[in-house]
Amino acid sequence: MSELLATRVGSLTLKNPLIAAPGEHLIESEGVRRALRAGAGAVVVKSTNESQAARDQLQRAEYMAFDEQWRPTPWGPSASPSATIACRSGLSPKSFEQWLEDAAVLDREAKEYDAYAIASLVLAGLEPAVAMARQIEEAGLRVLELNIGTPYASQAARGAVSTELDPERVRIIVTGVRAAVRIPLFVKITGQSERVPDLARAAFEAGADSVVMAGRLLGFIPDLDTFEPMLGTSLGIGGFWNLPLTCHWLAVSRAALGGDKPLIGTNGAQSGLDIARMMLAGASAVSMSSPVMLRGFEVLSDALREFERFLSHKNVRAADLVGVAADRRKTFADMIPRPDSWRNYVPA
Repeated sequence: MSELLATRVGSLTLKNPLIAAPGEHLIESEGVRRALRAGAGAVVVKSTNESQAARDQLQRAEYMAFDEQWRPTPWGPSASPSATIACRSGLSPKSFEQWLEDAAVLDREAKEYDAYAIASLVLAGLEPAVAMARQIEEAGLRVLELNIGTPYASQAARGAVSTELDPERVRIIVTGVRAAVRIPLFVKITGQSERVPDLARAAFEAGADSVVMAGRLLGFIPDLDTFEPMLGTSLGIGGFWNLPLTCHWLAVSRAALGGDKPLIGTNGAQSGLDIARMMLAGASAVSMSSPVMLRGFEVLSDALREFERFLSHKNVRAADLVGVAADRRKTFADMIPRPDSWRNYVPA
């Protein structure tokens, strides 16, 4: 493990801070293996739960990429870095038994790469989630991600997935799952709230080892040719433009909770320099999903090379980046006066 790239997330040491976050490209085992070969410090296996409706949703899924003028753009490696990704998604189509067997094998294989294959549960019902969490630990998986912040709950079949917005509800859910397992527990929360730090605090107080922030947002894109909604409905959306939002939630959560609470940034990172940006904002590790699904697994290896070059150029270790910019963040009231500076920014 390179000391330059290594980072800690609670009790967990990762060889590097790049986590391949779950998506359709990580449903099949070979996708997880490709992410491991690309060098990711951890790979989150595409999520599951007990809901058949959540599995069925995958069979209704559609995906599009848009340019900066909201025009559809081709899907693939040639897509612009400024592309916005919009989709209707669903959970792994595998039965829980098959999913668990595959995930356990993948985590054993991940050890050979000095990495982790992380199990991911999307909350539907709490009792089934607790039972599944126990089975995940019993199967030998070393880390569990509990996703309670999907963007789709209001649009999906009732009870298929969850978007938890109440800190007290988060506390109840995480307490239940934490009591069932001893392995490290990552809790993924929504960004569709002004209470992200409160949701994170509730998760930590209930026993989370790390909080992943923040899940994608719901969006709606009208088609100017047909006057119909793109892909027929509201969509989970993400893109490079979300990085400042994620960094804001990382920074304010770090300020509210303290630097000893490990955070994982997700939504908006596309490159090695974006990994650095999120770590400076307070992330101990950084997840990527949509850019990999859009452009290929080379996104992971390219990002790691760029990140390592950045660290070497700055003569700093990855772990030393965490929260540096966040801890220097001032309030507006703290900023020095700049009389009439605004005049430089209005049209002549």
